[in-house]
Amino acid sequence: MAMIATSSNPKASDRSRTDGRLDITVVSEGAATAVSDLYQRTPLRALFPRVEVGEPTTAVLVNSSGGVVGGDRLAINVDAGEGTSLLLTGQAAEKVYRSAGPEARAFTTLTANEGSFVEFLPQGTIIFDGARFRRTTTVDASRAARVTAGEVLTLGRVARNERFSNGLLHDEWRIKRDGRLVWVDALHLSDSDAGNIGAALDSSAGFAGSPGYATFMYVADDAATYVELARAIQAETPDGVRRGVTSFDGVLVARWLGDNPAEVRTAYGRFWARFRAEACGMKERLPTIWNI
Repeated sequence: MAMIATSSNPKASDRSRTDGRLDITVVSEGAATAVSDLYQRTPLRALFPRVEVGEPTTAVLVNSSGGVVGGDRLAINVDAGEGTSLLLTGQAAEKVYRSAGPEARAFTTLTANEGSFVEFLPQGTIIFDGARFRRTTTVDASRAARVTAGEVLTLGRVARNERFSNGLLHDEWRIKRDGRLVWVDALHLSDSDAGNIGAALDSSAGFAGSPGYATFMYVADDAATYVELARAIQAETPDGVRRGVTSFDGVLVARWLGDNPAEVRTAYGRFWARFRAEACGMKERLPTIWNI
């Protein structure tokens, strides 16, 4: 029987910041995957919609506060037991608002145990100008597990001609295999460091002026065998979106960079759908909520 706990964190309601936490543990029950433990603390929640036959158990991650503000602390911990299959996605793109000074911090830890298959594909994050945000995502996968994970970043509210030029963004990925760290990737943009954010974003060795950026990772023993498949899928990307693929130590990494964040997100979504079908034996589809 699942152990479910929910906390409203009433003290946080008196402050502008929140201290949210979400813990999910899933276990195998025969051919099915079931939630065995769930802890939720406002503003983080998980919804578990019904899914089509053949699709993994799905958790939709929700931030009920409507976005991230300075001083927020958010932590998500997911443990996929042996032989489980779990898809995690977001209710909508996360918004990180301008801060008056305090930094917001978010930590996500995904543990994929032996024989499990975990898909972690949020709907993206929009970084408002003036935001101050540090996020660390850690994937710890057993040698016999498979994980797909990634993120789409939009630097500024592009539809309003806003550019992320002031503030702080530190977005870090840490990939472990059987507890051994094999890769760390950190994007760091700060207006308090030498130089400035605009120079890094405009540099041809940086973002080349592009506000749309996406990363996809596949963590598994057979990652290197899918490099050519990944490149073939990326070949269908619109000309205005730059892309690339590499692989090392059981990790495949694909990236996109473009002037139009909507095109980057579309290319990323199409890649994910095709890759999960051809490399992971799943249906070639995005979660229904991606199309709402």
